[in-house]
Amino acid sequence: MTSWHRLPLVAWLLLLWLLLWGTLSAAVLLSGLAVAVGVVAAFPMPRVVPLVVPRPLPLAQLALRLLADAAGSAVALAWAVVRHGDRVRSAVVEVPLRADSDLVVTMTSLLTSLTPGSMVLEIDRARLLLYVHELPASGGRVAARREKVRRAEREVVRALGYRPRDAGAAGAAGAAGAAGAAGEGSGA
Repeated sequence: MTSWHRLPLVAWLLLLWLLLWGTLSAAVLLSGLAVAVGVVAAFPMPRVVPLVVPRPLPLAQLALRLLADAAGSAVALAWAVVRHGDRVRSAVVEVPLRADSDLVVTMTSLLTSLTPGSMVLEIDRARLLLYVHELPASGGRVAARREKVRRAEREVVRALGYRPRDAGAAGAAGAAGAAGAAGEGSGA
């Protein structure tokens, strides 16, 4: 009734069924198995070819880089607030992405938002752009933020071993985005 590659999905649905019922009996087990097999047979899913192969050493380096960036940004943000108070300048920075993968974009956005003083405001998947709020945004910090987001994306790609389906299209789309500050303003 089901092929071998669907067995993990059947097992997951059965486990979910057992957890929802909260009891283990022959009737619950058999009915859960019947429902799981029926759902998998009625709604077949295509095989998924993984586009990522996690690499432990680059993942560890990525985690260390996140900690270092978080510490450095926290100090810079605290110093700007102590020094300038409510007159700290902020900016919205447009950052072009190169990888056209939901996983890579999500990981890059999370890494960016976890850094103090920055937050992803919008993800434009059609044009492969991230809009990042930067605080503080004085001097060369806007260009530095853009480079940090690009570096985070490169490190995520390296750590996940991402292989794009069409490398030429993803690279061209990422390079097509215009780089620049979308807007600047002051505010805390």
